[in-house]
Amino acid sequence: MLSKKTKYALKALIHLAAQPTDEPILISELASVESIPRKFLEAILLALKNAGLLHSKIGKGGGYYLAREPRQITIGSIIKVLEGGYAPVQCLNEAASPGCDECGDHTSCGIRLVMSDVMQAVSTVLESTTLADMIERSENARQTQAKIVDFSI
Repeated sequence: MLSKKTKYALKALIHLAAQPTDEPILISELASVESIPRKFLEAILLALKNAGLLHSKIGKGGGYYLAREPRQITIGSIIKVLEGGYAPVQCLNEAASPGCDECGDHTSCGIRLVMSDVMQAVSTVLESTTLADMIERSENARQTQAKIVDFSI
C-alpha cells in the first residue's frame, strides 16, 4: 500500500509535469492547488530533488520543476525514493539482511518464494510505467467518462 507521502508526491509530480520546464512552481502554490500540507510537501520535494527527479531554482521566479521529461521518470523510481522499495515482505527488501526470523531457510521458504514472484510482477509494472503514462491513462479515462451519456430519469 502506498503511503500518503508517495500519493502526495505523485500528485505534485503530475502537476509539475503539466507546467513548462522554464516555469518553476513555488511550494506554496503547489501545496495550495493540490491540497498538500506545505511542510510535508517541502520534505517530499527535497527527497525527490536529492534523488535527481526534480530541480529547484532559488529567488524571484524560483520553485521546483522536473529534472527530466515525464517519459523518463518511472513510477517505480518515485516509489523507491519515498518508500525505499516495494518488497511485500521484509526479507525481500534489498536493504535488509537475507532471511527473516520466522523461517529457518530463506532459500526454501514458500512465503518468500511466492512474494518474490509478486514483487517481480509489481516491479515489472512500476519500472515500465512512466509519469507520462500515468498522466495519459488518467486523461483517457476522463475523456471516456465525459463521453458517457446517462439517460436515467
